[in-house]
Amino acid sequence: MLVAALVLAVAQEKPSPEALEFFEKKIRPVLVERCYSCHSAEAKKLKGALRVDSRADILQGGDTGPSAVPGDPEKSLLIKALRYTDPDLQMPPKEKLPAAVVDDFARWIVMGLPWPGGGDAAKPAKREGMEIRAEDRAYWAYRPVNRPVVPAGAHPVDALLLAKLRDKGLSLSRPASREVLIRRAAYDLTGLPPSAEEVDAFLKDPAPDAYEKLLERLLASPRYGEKWGRHWLDLVRFAETNGYERDGDKPNAWRYRDYVIRAFNEDKPYDLFLKEQLAGDEMEPRTSDAIIATGYYRLGLVDDEPADRDQAKFDGLDGYVSTTSQVMLGLTIGCARCHDHKKDPIPQTDYYRFLAFFHGVNPTARDGPGAETVLARDEAGHKAFEEKLRPLEEELKRKPDEPRRKALQKAIEDLKKSPPKDEKALSVAETGRPPDTFLLRRGNPRVEGEKVEPGFPVVLGFPDPDLSKTKKGQSSGRRTVLAEWIANPANPLTSRVMANRLWQHHFGRAIVPTSSDFGRLGEAPTHPELLDWLASELVARRWKLKDMHRLLMTSNAYRAASADDRSALAKDPANELFWRYPMRRLTAEELRDSILAVNGTLNLKAGGPSVFPPLPKEVLATSSTPKSAWGKSTPEEAARRSVYIKVKRSLLVPLLAAHDFADTDSSCAVRFATTVPTQALTLLNSEFMNEQAALFARKLEREAPGDVDAQIRLALRSVTQRPASAKEVARGRALIDALRGQDGLDAGRALTGFCLMALNLNEFVYLD
Repeated sequence: MLVAALVLAVAQEKPSPEALEFFEKKIRPVLVERCYSCHSAEAKKLKGALRVDSRADILQGGDTGPSAVPGDPEKSLLIKALRYTDPDLQMPPKEKLPAAVVDDFARWIVMGLPWPGGGDAAKPAKREGMEIRAEDRAYWAYRPVNRPVVPAGAHPVDALLLAKLRDKGLSLSRPASREVLIRRAAYDLTGLPPSAEEVDAFLKDPAPDAYEKLLERLLASPRYGEKWGRHWLDLVRFAETNGYERDGDKPNAWRYRDYVIRAFNEDKPYDLFLKEQLAGDEMEPRTSDAIIATGYYRLGLVDDEPADRDQAKFDGLDGYVSTTSQVMLGLTIGCARCHDHKKDPIPQTDYYRFLAFFHGVNPTARDGPGAETVLARDEAGHKAFEEKLRPLEEELKRKPDEPRRKALQKAIEDLKKSPPKDEKALSVAETGRPPDTFLLRRGNPRVEGEKVEPGFPVVLGFPDPDLSKTKKGQSSGRRTVLAEWIANPANPLTSRVMANRLWQHHFGRAIVPTSSDFGRLGEAPTHPELLDWLASELVARRWKLKDMHRLLMTSNAYRAASADDRSALAKDPANELFWRYPMRRLTAEELRDSILAVNGTLNLKAGGPSVFPPLPKEVLATSSTPKSAWGKSTPEEAARRSVYIKVKRSLLVPLLAAHDFADTDSSCAVRFATTVPTQALTLLNSEFMNEQAALFARKLEREAPGDVDAQIRLALRSVTQRPASAKEVARGRALIDALRGQDGLDAGRALTGFCLMALNLNEFVYLD
């Protein structure tokens, strides 16, 4: 109960962004869909005097008493009702919820029932004809971006941070050491540790711009796109299968992944990046990249045998609305599917006006359900191809002698195999006039309300779009209108949202911690002036993200140490003012890739079809088709970077799953950072880790044959990127001696045991 009380105290004081994200993804949708009709302010008849539309109401309970005991699900009536353990208390009464959903509610109670805004009792409100008031438009996120004045000569980031720090009597932590800084920068930009040679070169470089040169090298690396592309894939719910029981493949979905990685490596302007994904098939000139980009629409869950096809259709459209609004605008427009938004000035009509932009999209491409689209070559490549092919074909038509005929046929065949060639990828297209869009009462596709036309959220004050001249060939051109509006510098949300995400991934916590919800259910910015300056700077730098990395990473705030300070901790324990660099655990992909990097087996081959590392038979047994659920790659292919592993919704690589890989069922703005026993067990006991430790040991034996102390120094240098102390070497030698003397292991197995220990060091797994 002490643990539960502590959890409750923290949760009540200020739930973490991860906890709020868990509530919004796992709890609120169930409450809305399965509980509100009988237990909310909207219920026609409130049953059992119980409401569940606020935290306070749940704690107060109804006729049977309090519904939940924060921190203790076993004593909570809510869990008892959901588990059907009492025949007189079963909720929902018509059908028991899936066990996984009940487990989510139990976990939520353990967390202390986190609820945005504190979860005060909901007040009944009139929802029809929502009025957008001046005070709504005055909300910080909807106002135009206002660029603050920064003192001349100061680094803008530091100047805007220090103003708040001084108000609290704080200052930045001391500068981080060069050893720490190169490791931090390498992981943040490439997701991989620096090599010993790279560390030595940086430490020995006396030039005043040594750090800036390091950043340029890292930004120019192909590894940069693999690291930062993964952030985007989290947001757009990238997966290569449809989900549900069969979890069928999305053929060639990997081309979208490669497009994203390529876009980041090429430093494609962010506004163009958005336009290609939203309306690449409507753009001129027509390019393969722009067509592949529309795979954005094909990434979500797909029920291949829906009980209600109309409902499934609008579920798919809801995926477009929810993902686009959250990822690109920081708006939870999806909350208005069934009714006006509960907290934000987003009426239900705004939801369906936004949906109308997407209503003409054919998510099954041109040739039927699940079909792929043959991509046209880009114009330049097509012209070059035709110029080479045409004379060969014309000569062949003139019926040359046999040797020449064979030579021409081979030349034509070779040309058709060479790039640029046709490719297949998941994409979308529109055919004909988009269907009319109607507001759906309670989200029910069979209860149509008023007809609506495509439009933008009213609260932002933009005029309705003119759609009279938008048609582009077979396409309506509506998505181009939407894309141009989203990427418009005058849109106050797009640049703010992306600037906030860049800050989040460099500083561990976003300026707006709820980085996909800038509304009232989210958290307010800790540094609104800094956010606006960064947003305006992103536009001023022509939406170039690499420029923004340089800007953020050259600040003193980014280069500060992560060391504790008692006085500062007392004043700002959550580091909301960014007085120090936040230590973090490596992401799931960084961890796996680093293990392969230090043992020398990491394959840096880029792009192409996804790979299939071996999965334990116990994991395969969880599939409905264990023999065909997973492919087989060669050991070399299986050792490629984690971003290239097949993302199958129903089957994840255990190491990645244990270390908080992104939830692919919906947009993932913030990954949970859990600390659970399965992580330690996976890192110590899994077959994968023991195999990697053995490979690490063999590498050390090759590099320092017969010299155990040298092997220990090499191992510790590989995992920490710094020289080992004499004390650390002695401790490593003592471990190896104990494994040999007490446990009877031979020299090779003892060294493997030491390597397994090295791969479990906090200094390897955590970044400071």
